[in-house]
Amino acid sequence: MAELGEGRKMDRTGVELFAGAGGLAMSVHRAGFRPLLFNEVAKRACETLEANGAKRVPEGEKPSVPEPGEPWPLMAGDVQDLDMGYLEGRVDILAGGPPCQPFSLGGVAKGDEDKRNMFPQMFKAVRQIQPKAVICENVRGLLRPSFKPYFEYIQRELELPFEERAEGTTWQEHDQFLRERQGEAPTDAKKRYTVVMTPVNAADYGVPQIRNRVILVAFRQDLDVDIEHFKRLVRPTHSDTALIRSMICGSYWERHSGVPDHVRDLVMARLPKVAPPDDGLLPWYTMRDAIVGIGDNKPLPEIPEEWMDRTEHYLGGFVDHVGWPGARIYDGHTPNELDRPAKTVKAGVHGVPGGESVMLLDELVPDQNSPTGFRYAHRYMSVRETARVMTFPDTWELKGPRGEKMRQLGNAVPVALGEVFAKAVAAVLDEAEARRR
Repeated sequence: MAELGEGRKMDRTGVELFAGAGGLAMSVHRAGFRPLLFNEVAKRACETLEANGAKRVPEGEKPSVPEPGEPWPLMAGDVQDLDMGYLEGRVDILAGGPPCQPFSLGGVAKGDEDKRNMFPQMFKAVRQIQPKAVICENVRGLLRPSFKPYFEYIQRELELPFEERAEGTTWQEHDQFLRERQGEAPTDAKKRYTVVMTPVNAADYGVPQIRNRVILVAFRQDLDVDIEHFKRLVRPTHSDTALIRSMICGSYWERHSGVPDHVRDLVMARLPKVAPPDDGLLPWYTMRDAIVGIGDNKPLPEIPEEWMDRTEHYLGGFVDHVGWPGARIYDGHTPNELDRPAKTVKAGVHGVPGGESVMLLDELVPDQNSPTGFRYAHRYMSVRETARVMTFPDTWELKGPRGEKMRQLGNAVPVALGEVFAKAVAAVLDEAEARRR
């Protein structure tokens, strides 16, 4: 599993719940945390994890603690049936993105009353294994005014996970109890956590996609982690302002020298005449950057019209770069533009949403309904292009039909985003332990 990167000198360990296609898992591993256990319930996502190195634990058997270099065990099934007590005291980081449908704008938004709310299972895992740190990613819907009181309650639960909610108690009653406990000195600092809530746009962290999320990170209080240093480590590294500057000053177009003049002129016409002040950050990555290749990625070839046939032609040797016919542009579903970050990749309740997976191309085609007589050609994004805007490596194998692969990507955490936070966690844990030695 070379995609997960080399381990650090210190043998840090992790557990991943709601692992999905492995985005956050890969982020945590790249930060040097060796996996001890993974859990996922979705059939196709489990197949994806197995294809990339996981070893499924046979049904009815209990997982063992893997030694360094051994395959990471995958418990496929409902997290509510999982007993992780055997890992108590062995885990540095617990990571996971509990299902977000209860809180997303695209979901039914029932919140606490929705049975898909899996935050309680994260708190149960914290009680069982007492990790040094927790990373929890979810949708921005938690910041909506209607959910704000409940989201604050979630953070208090994470701070005091051992103060369990009694059966039959409302969350409001339990929240009041937690508020009272917050004011008391902890009797055992190993059972209390300091929580940091960070609203993020993935584009601000080197992801070629506009993706607004919330990341909760919690540190066990007995470790005396430098919280302010952690906050500095997870500040944004990229900006829209820097992208605009790079276009006006020309460095963006030098990097993409083959862009037709009419495309460049259209993009530039929308920008201010004078470059904004330098904010010291790197430019946002765009769809074009992702397709041409960020870092070590090689350029993805354009899919010819005759290969828009749902068939894997292994264009340029890439897997999942498949042409899919029938792309439409319609009201309410504007397409992706090559010279902007991609729109948010969504899973979709009934498959992949239309506009979010359609992209405009550089080519002009005749259109009698257009005032100019022409329009830009468009097509569906391939699964490989979608994986790139989620910052998955090209070597990461996705399982299932196209719709399932896109669903897995839409539910995932962008690897580059998660890696920033996981590396920051590793850094402050190292520092805290060095101070105690």
